[in-house]
Amino acid sequence: MKWITGTWTRVTLGVVATLALVVGIVLYAFTPTSVEALVSPDVAGEPMAQVGNFGQRGPRGPQGLGDMVSTLPTGDLSDAEVASLLYMREEEKLARDVYLTLGEQWDVQIFQNIAQSEQMHMDAVKDLLDRYGLEDPAAGKDIGEFTDPELQALYDQLVAQGSQSLADALKVGGAIEEIDILDLEERIAETDNVDIKTVYENLMRGSRNHLRAFASTLETMTGETYEPQYLSAEEYAAIVNSGMEQGNGHGADNGQHAPGQGQGQGCEPGQGQGQGHGPGQGQGQGARHGRP
Repeated sequence: MKWITGTWTRVTLGVVATLALVVGIVLYAFTPTSVEALVSPDVAGEPMAQVGNFGQRGPRGPQGLGDMVSTLPTGDLSDAEVASLLYMREEEKLARDVYLTLGEQWDVQIFQNIAQSEQMHMDAVKDLLDRYGLEDPAAGKDIGEFTDPELQALYDQLVAQGSQSLADALKVGGAIEEIDILDLEERIAETDNVDIKTVYENLMRGSRNHLRAFASTLETMTGETYEPQYLSAEEYAAIVNSGMEQGNGHGADNGQHAPGQGQGQGCEPGQGQGQGHGPGQGQGQGARHGRP
């Protein structure tokens, strides 16, 4: 009886080990390796547990940076700071809306995933609007609808440009991020409020990550090399030749819109740590935002 029991146990363990090996082989064989697989979104279109510089997404929105910012002091706002916050709220919406629209047209996952990030940026700026008692210019606006006529025209222009080809769509993504970087640099220099500056700095890190991702995806999917459209060649090279960034210690992006093999889910191809947050900007300077 002991011999029978021992034999049965060994047979059972052997069957389990064999099944595990087969499952492992199947999973390996069907693990996606394409660019689109590397940038695949989370279930139901929602960001995974670790998202963006703003940390984990809770029932109201991103936690981490938001929680930290809530502990920082507020200060009196200048007219320029008010205009900056209002404009940034809609500029983040513009980035999200363009990416959603182009993502639907071209069915390339990087657009949907970075759009998720832009929604978090919108939420972060909305928290600042609420903190300072400012009216939300994006309230009640559908995709592609804006209070600011300059942003409305820019949205229409970018969507038309990005609808010509996949390469053009990816270049539009890069253009948006370049503009955001330049605008955020100006906005950061114009505010002395530590809470606003903290959010802006995190958004700018994200814009650099997004720019890296669009440039990488353009080359991977079309064979074209991305050329800077608004940044100087030196500033662009400094960005793309450096690694993906994490945000200020408040919940690393973990790949939500950075390359797919670093920490996290990946919303852009390649490898790296992910992070980031997309466009930001400040007060509407018509010339700058009409550039694409």
